[in-house]
Amino acid sequence: MTRSVYVTGIDRGDGRQVVELGVMELLTRQVDRVGVFRPLVHDGPDRLFDLLRARYRLSQDPATVYGLDYHEASAVQAEQGTDELVSRLVERFHQVARDYEVVLVLGTDFADTQLPDELAVNARLANEFGASVIPVVGGRKQTPESVHAETRNAYRAYEVLGCDVLAMVVNRVAAQDREEIRESLTAHLPVPTYVLPDEPALSAPTVSQITQALGGEVLLGDDAGLARDALDFVFGGAMLPAFIKALTPGCLVVTPGDRADLVVGSLAAHSAGTPPIAGVLLTLDERPGEEILTLSDRLAPGTPVVAVKGGSFPTAGELFAMEGKLNAATPRKAETALGLFERWVDTAGLLERVSAPSSDRVTPMMFEHKLLERARADKRRVVLPEGTEERVLRAADVLLRRGVCDLTLLGPVEQIRKKAADLGVDLVDSQLIDPATSQLRDRFAAEYAQLRAHKGVTVELAYDVVADVNYFGTLMVQGGLADGMVSGSVHSTAATIRPAFEIIKTKPDAAIVSSVFFMCLADKVLVYGDCAVNPDPDAQQLADIAVQAAATAEQFGVDPRIAMLSYSTGTSGSGADVDKVRKATELVRERRSDLKIEGPIQYDAAVEPSVAATKLPGSEVAGQASVLIFPDLNTGNNTYKAVQRSARAIAVGPVLQGLRKPVNDLSRGALVQDIVNTVAITAIQAQTPAS
Repeated sequence: MTRSVYVTGIDRGDGRQVVELGVMELLTRQVDRVGVFRPLVHDGPDRLFDLLRARYRLSQDPATVYGLDYHEASAVQAEQGTDELVSRLVERFHQVARDYEVVLVLGTDFADTQLPDELAVNARLANEFGASVIPVVGGRKQTPESVHAETRNAYRAYEVLGCDVLAMVVNRVAAQDREEIRESLTAHLPVPTYVLPDEPALSAPTVSQITQALGGEVLLGDDAGLARDALDFVFGGAMLPAFIKALTPGCLVVTPGDRADLVVGSLAAHSAGTPPIAGVLLTLDERPGEEILTLSDRLAPGTPVVAVKGGSFPTAGELFAMEGKLNAATPRKAETALGLFERWVDTAGLLERVSAPSSDRVTPMMFEHKLLERARADKRRVVLPEGTEERVLRAADVLLRRGVCDLTLLGPVEQIRKKAADLGVDLVDSQLIDPATSQLRDRFAAEYAQLRAHKGVTVELAYDVVADVNYFGTLMVQGGLADGMVSGSVHSTAATIRPAFEIIKTKPDAAIVSSVFFMCLADKVLVYGDCAVNPDPDAQQLADIAVQAAATAEQFGVDPRIAMLSYSTGTSGSGADVDKVRKATELVRERRSDLKIEGPIQYDAAVEPSVAATKLPGSEVAGQASVLIFPDLNTGNNTYKAVQRSARAIAVGPVLQGLRKPVNDLSRGALVQDIVNTVAITAIQAQTPAS
């Protein structure tokens, strides 16, 4: 039977979309096929569904998402009664539900509706859909007493109307009141109650939203700049020195277009990072001269400068009336929303109450969700040596907004801050260190010289070596100042992992350092090793790779069934290459008799049950292998790339294994999501103490 969750508000301005997005995130962690249904919809685009469809790669036909628009619903209710209205919506709902394991129902928003007693309509629909309800109460600008009363009243209303109330959520309360409200409601309500503080970045409009709403013309700026949140508005009128003092982080400067001094001064302050601004809005349809615009662009590349026709006073009124929106064009807001939800909601407990049917399938998205969830559960600090690289900064933005781990970024601090400001990335919760000027440099030089004294390394030579960001980051990990390191987006593999070989070294039970890729196929995750480090391992090394890969698989929730791959299966072939694999298989069995392993075995017999039934009937591994060990780097590297491209699999890695502490190497073509995944993996590896 399809399970459904009905999220609904009780008034406007409750920020309910944060909860809807958070619940969707939870459901997609648990099952593969999640549908969306909105019983009643306004005319025009549905920005939330567009976001859900883009973010979660939903294949659902948008036409099936909606029941009726409000005008149709009002007409049906007026002419034929509520029963007929509900009947039509129930029919539409079941057309969706039959195709999905779980359906998220987006309740009505109490905005500009002509439906009488909308709460009762939502309750009736939830009951008819067989859905559990999560009512959302808005707490902005309310006292703890009024929030308490409103939340208890809402719970009673849904309970009296026969609803299965899954949990209550109170959103947008003052941060200083959050704990008082939570304790009060927890003591008086029989269901879990989650209280979320107001988050200014979510209610702040983006510069792009402001530009569209005011019919502005973009004179300068790129897409990243236009995506910045306007956290405050500072209006120009004062002389430049006083005006600069009034600037606040993330503010939008609003000034007449003829105040070139304020335009240039604001952007100069942004360039210096004191403070970074969202952009500049020029009123009265006036524009600075070309020479001022050219100078402005050089001072703060990408920072938006927008011209509007209205005067400063009417523009101010419109600006203060605007609120930020979650939509597909604001992915940064989505990350902030999810970070807020996951911080203050017991996601594991809520998911257990949903009782969504657990799927044996593991999709790429489900695997990625679980990585972030596990990393967040026991936060570690990861050092990122490539702190000035744009992709690394964007990944850091996601990781910090989602609360996945603590971060240290290395590089010239002012360069990092300026680049982050230009990208609209908030690094306030991260640590920034310049190895060249850090007080740690002397300490690390002495430690490195001692470690490499047998190679003739002096303290003077070591002082130069440890200024390298990868050596510095590795020494931070070795010294316990960070739990793991991720690099390689602009450095070679050798430059990334050589310091780890010299400083961190291998675990006592590991003969070599090797690697695996998590290959996220459409319905499962396979572990491939070694596809990145060891060119031609001998039998002993191949056995070590297999044992390490099994341990890595277990650490990330993959039940290890090891296939030692070769060009023949069982005893059908002979030759040096097959004999190496056969010997390695025997060594694994001697070393770890508890592991399920088969080898030599061909790839098709390892993963395809029908082939396995013919070639190796009765095998515990054949046809269901989850860990595939390739005989050499040539075979492994080409195979993972072929599967990645031909099967459109997501390859997460390489993940290094065998080191005492985790260090991982990125591909130089790594995307932002690749970096996010690798950092999460590194944080999870660090949760297991080195042996």
